[in-house]
Amino acid sequence: MNSMPSHTFRLLGISGSLRAGSHCTALLAALRELVASRAALEISTLHDVPIYNADLDGETQAEGVLRLKRAISESEGLVVISPEYNYGMPGVLKNAIDWASRPGFSSPLRGKPVLVITVSPGMFGGVRAQSQIRDALTATLARPVVRQQLAVPTIDKKLIEGRLVDPATSDLLIAGFDDLLVDIQRLRMSPAGTGG
Repeated sequence: MNSMPSHTFRLLGISGSLRAGSHCTALLAALRELVASRAALEISTLHDVPIYNADLDGETQAEGVLRLKRAISESEGLVVISPEYNYGMPGVLKNAIDWASRPGFSSPLRGKPVLVITVSPGMFGGVRAQSQIRDALTATLARPVVRQQLAVPTIDKKLIEGRLVDPATSDLLIAGFDDLLVDIQRLRMSPAGTGG
């Protein structure tokens, strides 16, 4: 069924929502449990990342920015889970991508495999935001996983008290996660590494 190696992958999960009861953050926690035997998934929120300002993009950056960049650098791949706001990605997530994309063409995102997942209480699962997220990541020279979009509709009925109760959604997330690990393993075996 799964031909992944038994050693652990080092991954970073980023929630695109700041809400205390965020479905995105809760789904990251549920996914972390599902994949615990194969990957260490650290979860990051974006509460302490300030609004991007090129005047502040120098040697002395906010601690939240430095922490985000360090966590991305130390990971082998990212799992980004986001809601959709007004047909698009949340500003807080775009802001984090903008910070992490610096310095241009040699940022921590360059060559980094990224699994993008969107969620919504509605019927479309945030699919419109997903396109924006993938475009923004591609602009940073990150490597969004090439696969069918992972958009989870009616998330409020599938994630109950922090537990993923829908087996079909669990299977879909695991399939996407496996694709991410395949991309990472391919980079591990490449002489070029993650340099893109």
